Amino acid sequence: MAPQATRPKLLRPEGRQRSEVAPIELFFDLVYVFTIIQVSHTLLDHLSWFGFAEVAVLFGAVWWAWNYSAWAMNWLDPHSGLVRVLNGLLMLAALGMALALPHAFAEDGLLFAGCYVAAQVIRPAFMAVAMRGHVLAKNYTNLLAWSASAGVLFLAGAFLDTVPRLIVWAVALLIDVSGPRFEFRFPGLGSAPMHTWPTDAAHLAERNRLVFIIALGESILIMGNTLYGMDPITTRAVLASLFGFIGLFVMWWAYFALAGHDTQASQGDASTSALRSAFAYAHALMVAGAIVVAVSIELRITHEHTDPALVLTTVGGPLIYLAGNILFLRSRTGAVARERYLAAAVLAVIGVLGLALGHSVPPIAVGLAVIAVMTTLAVATQLRSKREAEN
Repeated sequence: MAPQATRPKLLRPEGRQRSEVAPIELFFDLVYVFTIIQVSHTLLDHLSWFGFAEVAVLFGAVWWAWNYSAWAMNWLDPHSGLVRVLNGLLMLAALGMALALPHAFAEDGLLFAGCYVAAQVIRPAFMAVAMRGHVLAKNYTNLLAWSASAGVLFLAGAFLDTVPRLIVWAVALLIDVSGPRFEFRFPGLGSAPMHTWPTDAAHLAERNRLVFIIALGESILIMGNTLYGMDPITTRAVLASLFGFIGLFVMWWAYFALAGHDTQASQGDASTSALRSAFAYAHALMVAGAIVVAVSIELRITHEHTDPALVLTTVGGPLIYLAGNILFLRSRTGAVARERYLAAAVLAVIGVLGLALGHSVPPIAVGLAVIAVMTTLAVATQLRSKREAEN
């Protein structure tokens, strides 16, 4: 008779409270308040297509570091001293990334890349050792090999000029992010299929809900700081802030009507493959959309006239968010999300009209049109969720 495998000491304990988000996880997420602010401010300072590409790569790295940390805590015991030390180290790496982010494509490239690679290597190495005797040890060995390979490119890219650095980092990020899609298959190590990752769906859902709230909260910080820095504070700025807040409230409402605790989507497909798409990928788009919304609010507060950057961020933020919604619903329920496709089409029309009319349309009008679409979507989602709950 074969001996039974010993349960790893650092494995998260089973029980009624297993899915709760622990204080160390909440503390860890505080670093990302600052990080998300840095992402939005960097986009504000680089409002061009090339700047958007740079920020997209930087956000992708920030998100993937957070995402892998959230998944690791899906299995690690948050009350362990060693696990808390690991989180502390990962927080320092995230802080370094945040500090380097505004000049990551200039003099701070090595700091950004070094902190990212450190997080992506330390975490799976810790997991591979801590989970010895468990299938996760083998899985994290594959993940370590995959992330280390991407890390070599990240570090190499830090020594290149801006354009080649962007290209190399984009390729490195694509390699790292695509690991789960290819089941971390690596020469000499085999693969780590998704069904071999025993995942707690409720815990992951809560972590992602919280980080989405952090992204929305960043917009409130931007509004407050922008108004505080204005002298005098104009009526137009106050109205733009008011409508910006309403837009954030509607986005929060639409999100929790879709992905709240008691919705059909939150009770849907709990396979690891579905959760990978719903949280690792779909929520990346939703959080990115919230960040672009924050940028659009500041532009509407500070700009008297409508320009292409204002229109594209005002419409683009909700569009990116809706793309995440569509992927989330398809992953958890298989639903087509027709309302979201319709909302996206209307937003696209608003964007085209805003670009065509330009200065003849006040910034607030563009914002109000987007709010009307998102409010209609939130109400429709809430009503649908209520009908599904009753059935």
